[in-house]
Amino acid sequence: MASYDSGSITNKSKRSARIYSDLNLDFQQNTATKDIQKMSDVEAVKRSVRNLINLNHYEKPFHPEIGSNLRAMLFENITPQMTHVISKEIDNLIRNYEPRARLVQISTMPQFDKNAYAATISFYVQNSPDRIVVESFLERLR
Repeated sequence: MASYDSGSITNKSKRSARIYSDLNLDFQQNTATKDIQKMSDVEAVKRSVRNLINLNHYEKPFHPEIGSNLRAMLFENITPQMTHVISKEIDNLIRNYEPRARLVQISTMPQFDKNAYAATISFYVQNSPDRIVVESFLERLR
């Protein structure tokens, strides 16, 4: 499977019906306007997918239903069943709370020596023909 450099993919097409935008949560300043930089299109959706994976229930103000129980699952024993459950949880999370992404595949591989999982999420952004791959390393912190 070829890995795409998803950091450089943007949707600058003139035929796009909608341009997605979001705030850059690194809070970098735009040098021209002295305001916070915006993220657009593919970068905004990729950041949203990463944020959803790291979000627990009750962490998002005024929306306690958004999130998952992934952090608690990382403390369970690493088994093939738990790997499947984590993949399904990521699948449900993105399908329910990120309508801009059309999922293609979720691959979760256990890293036994690090007590963690490597998750690879492939999806298409609406209005963009390129397949995006987001890789995340899920590990417990305590």
